[in-house]
Amino acid sequence: MGTEPFGALPDGTPVHRWTLERAGVRVRVLTYGGIVQSVRTPDREGHGAEVALGFDDLDGYLEHTSPYFGALVGRFANRIGQARFPLDERIYHLPANEGPNLLHGGDGGFDKRVWDAAPVPHGVRLTRVSPHGEEGFPGRLEVSVTYALDEAGALAIDYSAVTDAPTVVNLTNHAYWNLSGADSGTATGHELRIAASRITALAAGKIPTGELAPVDGTRFDFREPRKTGPGHDQNYALDKGVTSVAEPVAELYDPASGRVLTVATTEPGLQLYTGDYIDHGPYGPCAGTALETQHFPDAPNRPEFPSTVLRPGAVFTSRTVYGFSAR
Repeated sequence: MGTEPFGALPDGTPVHRWTLERAGVRVRVLTYGGIVQSVRTPDREGHGAEVALGFDDLDGYLEHTSPYFGALVGRFANRIGQARFPLDERIYHLPANEGPNLLHGGDGGFDKRVWDAAPVPHGVRLTRVSPHGEEGFPGRLEVSVTYALDEAGALAIDYSAVTDAPTVVNLTNHAYWNLSGADSGTATGHELRIAASRITALAAGKIPTGELAPVDGTRFDFREPRKTGPGHDQNYALDKGVTSVAEPVAELYDPASGRVLTVATTEPGLQLYTGDYIDHGPYGPCAGTALETQHFPDAPNRPEFPSTVLRPGAVFTSRTVYGFSAR
């Protein structure tokens, strides 16, 4: 494990890259945006390749912000309808950045911030304080996110946060996966399985209606492995719900290389996005598939959804593990 300079922001703030290696897997993480810049894993023949979309230099990330390649997303991942939410008899207004709605914490979200970094066994811990009022969210939020490789080379991401005032929190990582290789073109044709029998039905602007619609008989049914294709940007209500330990919820398999990506999480939801609107640098539409573990979109406005409210004295925790293998 090591760290090295990775350029600087226009204001001179330095950015560093941390490299984690274990069991044949190499992961590189940036202090800018908590970005997973690179994941290199072997195929069934033992040949390594980059399987996460990313840029070779900081300028790529500063120029191409909207895909959120590999980014740590917060304070609130996914969408909040009408860029506002009620909490304790008060309405909080947020900066809309996708039509009338808030997406991924706003234009000044966690993915645009430089994090402090410190080594941990086989990994790196990123920390920052999000001040009260940042992007309209209440409360001073102290956040810690640890990236570490276990003995099998799986990437575990552990999130933790505390607040000094009631607020809402929903954190995720926005990596895009192409198990044939990040430079191989489209990621369609991978075989995907998701342990979810329902989705959050959507209205205009991809804001949930509140209904959990069954996937049975629809194109959203990935309960059995099925090839991916374009046209997906949908939250799945995982059958397991919220759990205290990370449980397996999804598998992505590339028949060409034999690479397998497994996803385990404590979160109740998983956003499948097939990257239809990617057109950034060397990457075109559907160059990668995002599998974002999360609470449900617009949860602050939907009391029937699992709660995203965090109060003083409580600790927000979340864990997601991405496993890598080949067959």
